[in-house]
Amino acid sequence: MKIGIIGAGNIGGNLTRRLTALGHDVSVANSRGPQTLRELAEETGATPVAVEEAARGAEVVVITIPVKAVPSLPSGILDGAADGVAVIDTNNYYPQQRDGRIAEIEDEGITESRWTERQIGHPVIKAFNGTYAQDILDRPRDAGDPGRIALPVAGDDETAKATVRALIDEIGFDTVDAGGIDDSWRQQPDTPVYGLQAGTEAVTKALAEASPQRPAAFRG
Repeated sequence: MKIGIIGAGNIGGNLTRRLTALGHDVSVANSRGPQTLRELAEETGATPVAVEEAARGAEVVVITIPVKAVPSLPSGILDGAADGVAVIDTNNYYPQQRDGRIAEIEDEGITESRWTERQIGHPVIKAFNGTYAQDILDRPRDAGDPGRIALPVAGDDETAKATVRALIDEIGFDTVDAGGIDDSWRQQPDTPVYGLQAGTEAVTKALAEASPQRPAAFRG
């Protein structure tokens, strides 16, 4: 599968490592330019590209950058992607810690992933946002292994969601359907499932226990 990754921080870098190890054709980009990704490319075999090129031909695109940087993505970032491209949003809104106050999220009460959809003009699938980056490398397990952990996955496009869930299964994790993007508040920061390293039953229970009230520490 051809996969484009926009963002080469902890999550983006480790997804690049894991997905290339599984044999996927990965292009990776960051805001500083492909020349800064030489070491990651040499380590993994991924192709370093400019942000504008990351989605070209991609069947899956991962956006894993600070929320505040999403509006700065090039216009038409997905124009060259494959038909039916699945876009994974790993981002979290940290208004006090990093992103500043975003009025639409705060005043309209929309989820951060719904806001991201508006910025890029394409549906997204919310996944990996509460995952420890090192777990991507250290915690994959075969299906049926009692130590296999599960990740919540939210999104409105059922076909894209199925693609993402199959990819996560290949990476080595179970998944739990967390509903649509308007339900993705259940996996935002400071919810019971956020950072939870557990199986499907515990993840399902944690999603059900989430409160729709955004915690004070995560309001601008």
